[in-house]
Amino acid sequence: MSVSSPASDAGYVLYGTQGSGSSIVEIGLRWCGQAYRTVHASSWEDASAQEALRALNPLMQIPTLRTPEGEVLTESGAILMHLGLRFPAAGLLGDDERQRDRVLRGLVYIAANCYSCISVIDYPGRYTTRTDKADHDAIVAGTKARLHHHWALFADMFPGDPWLSGARPGALDVMAVIVSKWSGSRKFLEEQRPAFFALLQRIEALPHVAEVCAKHWPPKPA
Repeated sequence: MSVSSPASDAGYVLYGTQGSGSSIVEIGLRWCGQAYRTVHASSWEDASAQEALRALNPLMQIPTLRTPEGEVLTESGAILMHLGLRFPAAGLLGDDERQRDRVLRGLVYIAANCYSCISVIDYPGRYTTRTDKADHDAIVAGTKARLHHHWALFADMFPGDPWLSGARPGALDVMAVIVSKWSGSRKFLEEQRPAFFALLQRIEALPHVAEVCAKHWPPKPA
């Protein structure tokens, strides 16, 4: 099953689902002015294009992106790097080498230390041979604490001057604003790193970010 986004079949094809990391790539594609088509697919939704996703990515992880040339890209950080390198005028990777190095460091930090925790929190049974709920709950609690610690360190290392990506917002801002939405991280940051929380709110108000967030996390009725 596919859903058309501002796109043509000649452009990128993005496999994902609502409220997932595919939102990161949607923002990146819009940022770079690229046509794309979305395909509704995830490992946990049976009524989605699971076999098509598996054919491209045996891990069945989303986002998975097929380029106009037919190449397959996975991992949100790597996809943002691809877009930043392919469309440098969009500024996703900064305006100079110093900013680019900072962005690359931050993207890998979030992927390795923050994003990686989400899978453990969502599927604790995959990371232990124990099957009782108490053990799974303990894994979730410990991983959330570690995740929030990683975000606190990130906030201290990347305060935003004025943006996470440098003089103008870019890939690191995109990655941080979405991954921080999960597992109570925003609430933690609001309490423990209020200046960084305010920066995330400023990033989320950017046009391309706001459009995609409204699509993936529509406002709840009053």
